[in-house]
Amino acid sequence: MKLHELKYSEGARTKKKRVGRGMSSGFGKTSCRGQKGQKSRSSGGVRLGFEGGQMPLYRRIPKRGFKNVNRAQFAVVNVEDLNVFSEGTVVTPTLLVEKGLVKKEFNGVKILGNGKLNIKLTVQAHRFSKAAKQAIEEVGGKAEVI
Repeated sequence: MKLHELKYSEGARTKKKRVGRGMSSGFGKTSCRGQKGQKSRSSGGVRLGFEGGQMPLYRRIPKRGFKNVNRAQFAVVNVEDLNVFSEGTVVTPTLLVEKGLVKKEFNGVKILGNGKLNIKLTVQAHRFSKAAKQAIEEVGGKAEVI
């Protein structure tokens, strides 16, 4: 078989049904919509999820939880990630974004205490975990809340 000999399989390509083009077409008069009723009317039909007046599924299922619209989302950095900086550096949220440790600041930066810090740094962030603050101060650095 060659490329120019390829053919579609039987029934793969069918002609488009052209409705409302006269009785002889077989799809004339009611245009395949049947007689009367909601679905036969122009712009007739029901919305998505409508079940004929029965309580729809999305309302029958119990809802759980609470979504706080005023939730503050923080960019998270672990203490071990701060070993990238040289000793004595003042680490700010903008510096973290420049280095690529944080993609975006969101509502602030939070430093978590995962790992070990080997360098003395002054870290400025919006929030610190207890373990992070302890790890920074153990090495002789400072944890400053902005």
